[in-house]
Amino acid sequence: GNIDPLGKVIKLFGRKLQVIGVLEKSGESLIGIADFDNNLFVSYEFAKKVSNLKSNSAFGNAMLAVKASNGISNDALKDELTGVLRAHRRLKPKEEDNFALNEISIMQDVFQSIFSVLNIIGLIIGGFAILVGIFSVANIMFVSVKERTNIIGIKKALGAKRYIILMEFLIEAIILCLLGGLLGLVFVYALTAIISMMDIGFDIYLSTKNIISGILWSTSIGILSGLIPAMQASAMDPVEAIRSK
Repeated sequence: GNIDPLGKVIKLFGRKLQVIGVLEKSGESLIGIADFDNNLFVSYEFAKKVSNLKSNSAFGNAMLAVKASNGISNDALKDELTGVLRAHRRLKPKEEDNFALNEISIMQDVFQSIFSVLNIIGLIIGGFAILVGIFSVANIMFVSVKERTNIIGIKKALGAKRYIILMEFLIEAIILCLLGGLLGLVFVYALTAIISMMDIGFDIYLSTKNIISGILWSTSIGILSGLIPAMQASAMDPVEAIRSK
């Protein structure tokens, strides 16, 4: 609820504890192995009083979070921890470790590999989508040139330069692609807004870099798809164009 828990007394395993701090809400971990919003932290001395940490009778698998001091490498820290834990568990030199040391960086490397593969897949799919878009817009522009052949002939007969005709169709193709790109950005923005309202534990947003990138890609696709039809229109013979039906 809205009650401030600071200073309040709670009971854990029949013992009274005072709340001295509340962590910021963070949600579950990305892989679902921990729900950080339903955890509490107690002193090691208290934990020893209410549970046999060696048998994990009350707290499940005992976990220790350790951070290396400045100037201490991870390898040196792992060696030191291994020695301390083996001594604490009274393991003989030839006995295997009955504990595990996990580095956060290992999980980061795993996720980095997964996201790298997803990025490659996304680039491949995006590449095919761009090719389809280029051919689709080019086809529309070829049809537009064919339907306006007579008008193109009249314009050229009245003195319109080749570059004027070329720029007319090129700009038309760019505007067509920009409209499609802007509609796509609006859709993505709406989708990210909906996902953000679901409280999934991390923020998803459409950055300025993404918007600029989308506009630049749309412009590039417009130029690539409209260049050949525009060149075809600008190269028409005015007499032949006027005679066409």
